[in-house]
Amino acid sequence: MRLVKRRHVNEALLAAAAVSGEEAKALITEQRQSGKFLGKMLTEKRFLDEEQVLSVLEKELNLPCINLLDKHLETDAVHSIPEEMAWRHHVIPITKRDEDLYLAVSDPTDLSAIDEVAMYTGAAIKPVLVKDSAIRYAIDNYYSAGKKNTGEVGEKGKTVKEGQGSERDSLAFDNSSAPVIRLVNSLVSRAIEEKASDIHLEPSKNGIRIRMRLDGVLHDIPTPQNYKQAEIISRVKVMANLDIAERRLPQDGQIQVERGRQEINLRISTMPTVEGEKVVIRLLEKERIVLPLEQLGFSEETYTAFKRLLLNQAGMILVTGPTGCGKTTTLYSALHYLNCPEDNIITVEDPVECRIKGINQIQVEPKVGRTFATTLRSILRQDPDIIMVGEIRDFETATIATQAALTGHLVLSTLHTNNAAGAVTRLVDMGLAAYLVSASLVGVMAQRLIRKICMNCIEEYALSNGEKLFFSNYFRIDPSPTLFRGKGCRHCNGTGYRGRTSIQELLLINEELQSLILRGASANTINTRAVEEGMQSMVHDGLRCLKKGETTLGEVVRATFDRTFNNSNADCRESSEYLSTLQKEK
Repeated sequence: MRLVKRRHVNEALLAAAAVSGEEAKALITEQRQSGKFLGKMLTEKRFLDEEQVLSVLEKELNLPCINLLDKHLETDAVHSIPEEMAWRHHVIPITKRDEDLYLAVSDPTDLSAIDEVAMYTGAAIKPVLVKDSAIRYAIDNYYSAGKKNTGEVGEKGKTVKEGQGSERDSLAFDNSSAPVIRLVNSLVSRAIEEKASDIHLEPSKNGIRIRMRLDGVLHDIPTPQNYKQAEIISRVKVMANLDIAERRLPQDGQIQVERGRQEINLRISTMPTVEGEKVVIRLLEKERIVLPLEQLGFSEETYTAFKRLLLNQAGMILVTGPTGCGKTTTLYSALHYLNCPEDNIITVEDPVECRIKGINQIQVEPKVGRTFATTLRSILRQDPDIIMVGEIRDFETATIATQAALTGHLVLSTLHTNNAAGAVTRLVDMGLAAYLVSASLVGVMAQRLIRKICMNCIEEYALSNGEKLFFSNYFRIDPSPTLFRGKGCRHCNGTGYRGRTSIQELLLINEELQSLILRGASANTINTRAVEEGMQSMVHDGLRCLKKGETTLGEVVRATFDRTFNNSNADCRESSEYLSTLQKEK
């Protein structure tokens, strides 16, 4: 009976992975020889991710599946089995109810493990499906935290290679490594599996607070017990080859890690605070940074216009928005679209987020005098066709970039402005003459990232009276009787959102707008004129996503409110209370 069940599970996993017949035979042979769980093999070889494996197991075995991201386990239940047993079988008890022990497992077909736990505890085992990365983190958190570390924090463990940022590192787990090493590795591995963009390690009087940014929103995760924050932070600094003795000044570092076939670049930034050092780890995966243009969430009109804009032989194209709005992804995707053997493409960045074959990329290094401005001067002597400047930060960089755009080069860069029209006045405020901006600038794209509704728990609902009123006042059109939202499920950690897309507005500089720029028109005047000439604002691009059922009203407001909503407007004052409620929704 048990063998039949495992065979059915393996068949379902192979079907979900859509492997060929030859690949399936090879996987089954390897699985029999190694004794590994087929689901784990498929995730390591990147045929499936852990979430897909759990979905198959949940359906085939009719077992409950939970997310441990924000769950606190019962200490008594956890310690009902020894740490060695938990590591050997990759299981951890969650809670105990009367004679039932709920056991987190990633491989429910490993019945020998379940039987051994049952014999050891004398309880009836109720398996619960949990991601393997979450189980590893929980074991480190609840078991190893109470033990003395087996080595110095700075000691090189077998799990992750230290030192140079260019090294390839592994997140393979070795139970013999120091507990703090395993804990940090499991934390990074879990963040990768959850598709987090950042990990925040924040000091406090009561220890350390750990948060992950998922789909642009920070979420607390269980804090390691009995660990000193200095141990965890020092371990991270050692990984990035930073000075662990320096706690008074900010430091930046990086490390390359490998997880199966994934290559992830970790950008590590430390910052001294009154409570101690705060560390932010940014996770950058090439496959998530460089995307085809058609996957960036453009409307059909914006997609066509932006591609046409990129075909200019000369001029400056800017992507604007606040930090974390996807400007780097848009620029890299544009470079990927433009990358061809006939063109010499050179970039100057700080830092180089992702290396692209066929493109010459330069890292800014102010300590040796390699700034954006000095590097740009040198680039112009390298016969470039296309130049990408990571960010225009000062008058000197803006001047050289403008001159490059006026002398037959296509220049791509970013600015921090609230909307597309604001880029024009920002350049003028930097000190550029209006006639230079007018002559060099060919287009500006402003964008924001909004969360998408989770497709696993999406539901249709009727708008309330308050929503209808707000919809009419905010978008100036009659609302649809129904919209969509996410109820919240394990796939989206109960938020109702999973994944993100972008909304944009694309300002194309024509003769009319050039004339306004030369006359020193304000950003509002330029924006109004552009909308009259057909530019679709970010608000209405958000409305497009809303009508398609991709996002919610609250998300559109959250992304665009600071720029478009005017509380002094009498028509909108009635719904300002509802707006405040929407803004608080995460």
